[in-house]
Amino acid sequence: MDFGSKTVGVAVSDALLLTAQGVETIERKEENKLRRTCARIEELIREYEVGKIILGFPKHMNNDIGERARKSLEFQEMLKRRTGLEVIMWDERLTTAAAEQTLIESGVRRENRKKYIDKIAAVFILQGYLDSLPRRQEV
Repeated sequence: MDFGSKTVGVAVSDALLLTAQGVETIERKEENKLRRTCARIEELIREYEVGKIILGFPKHMNNDIGERARKSLEFQEMLKRRTGLEVIMWDERLTTAAAEQTLIESGVRRENRKKYIDKIAAVFILQGYLDSLPRRQEV
């Protein structure tokens, strides 16, 4: 997930844990109102049979933890309590920039990019995690 002040980008992996696919961007009316957001996340967990949550951790480029990262850590704790699932924080530095570049290269108009950027960033966050998993060599 890519947790932002007004949206949450959501992606899921395939059953083999090889690829990430964007699911949706959950819109929030107010930054501190998370009831509907959490309810939607719980629906998606059931629908996609999620076993673990990977949450973007927006550290500063110098590795410091700022306000946005603190809010993400609070969201992590809330998700753990509500879902009972493990919630892994994953470094998301530059994922939004990479998502923006992908949308530009795909020819998505500037005014339409906002609709997709958080979902694409969630894909990059999840794919980074999936790529870090050890793979068994099949012969």
